Amino acid sequence: MFSYRHAFHAGNHADVLKHMTLVALLHYLGQKDTALTVVDTHAGAGVYRLDQDHARTSGESDDGIFRLQAAAAQAQSVGATPPDLVQAYLGQVAAFNPGLPWRTYPGSPWISQALLRPQDKLKLFEVHPTDTKVLEKQVAELGRGKQIEVLRRNGFEGLKALLPPPSRRGLVLIDPSYELKTDYQAVLDCLEDALKRFPTGTYAVWYPVIARPEAHALARKLKTLSQRHQRNWVQAELNVGLTPTEGTSTQVAQGRTATSMRASGMHIINPPFTLGAQLREALPWVTNALKASTGSGWTVEHGNA
Repeated sequence: MFSYRHAFHAGNHADVLKHMTLVALLHYLGQKDTALTVVDTHAGAGVYRLDQDHARTSGESDDGIFRLQAAAAQAQSVGATPPDLVQAYLGQVAAFNPGLPWRTYPGSPWISQALLRPQDKLKLFEVHPTDTKVLEKQVAELGRGKQIEVLRRNGFEGLKALLPPPSRRGLVLIDPSYELKTDYQAVLDCLEDALKRFPTGTYAVWYPVIARPEAHALARKLKTLSQRHQRNWVQAELNVGLTPTEGTSTQVAQGRTATSMRASGMHIINPPFTLGAQLREALPWVTNALKASTGSGWTVEHGNA
């Protein structure tokens, strides 16, 4: 259960979708003065190096954040402007990198902590022994005291004790590795319980789009769950398509480890009313920047209570 390490995947196309959405949510929720509690159920190590062994082994950031950065720089060089949400997301990553090339990628805990206000709280769940130690060390170095708390326990279970938050304002990011098939049902069970405890919270769920029955069913089941609880929702998917050498000996010979995941999605319950429009503006641009040869695309759907 502890074989998954997000360091191999940091800054890939799935992170681009997930963290771009997270930036949009935090910017919107931060407009109201009332304190916000942010919960990350699967926090990982917090922040990642893009120039070291884990990230370089997979090279996934080359086709993710680095390709997006290059596309934005190219657009700006000819006087074009990337969508506002793309610029906001790239700005968050740039803030952790004093110069070029970028060497650091902020995971969801680091993006969240950067956008916290003094009255806000951040709760980080992580059970991987190595990642938990790294996360605790990184958080301690921030010197933010009780504002940020690392919790060594299963986030699906631990979330129950935090809902509803004292201020009745909260954002919950649910982002398991889906390494275990049981994670798919665990996501649904977690949301079912959370919506009973705190129906007005904002819930953001990341999921992979892969050739597995549980994965195919999850997107549909998330919509059904949201509708049953009479909650508004937005669901966005990004597919970067297949490269010409996907799975071939040429790709292996180049030292690149191919990933079978070419697409992923975000399902947001109780989203800001602005989110759908932001994603519809941003995702065509992101898709064009990250797409491979064939099969790329994007979708944004929404449902009202």
